[in-house]
Amino acid sequence: GIEFIDSYVFNKAEYVRFNSTVGRYVGYTEHGVKNAEAWNSDAGILGQEQAELERFCKPNADIHYSAILDKT
Repeated sequence: GIEFIDSYVFNKAEYVRFNSTVGRYVGYTEHGVKNAEAWNSDAGILGQEQAELERFCKPNADIHYSAILDKT
């Protein structure tokens, strides 16, 4: 399957990440944990992230997979 990860970085350190397999945000710093809690309680934000898997990842994966198969 395809996994979509959306990382948020500040000063080169990842502080929060959305992972489509988990289906929610995970915070890695105090600020990130607070953001994750707020964003996880917002169905609209979660829905937008989950929609990216269908909108962007799957169509592009098909294109890249086809390109790889064409070369073999």
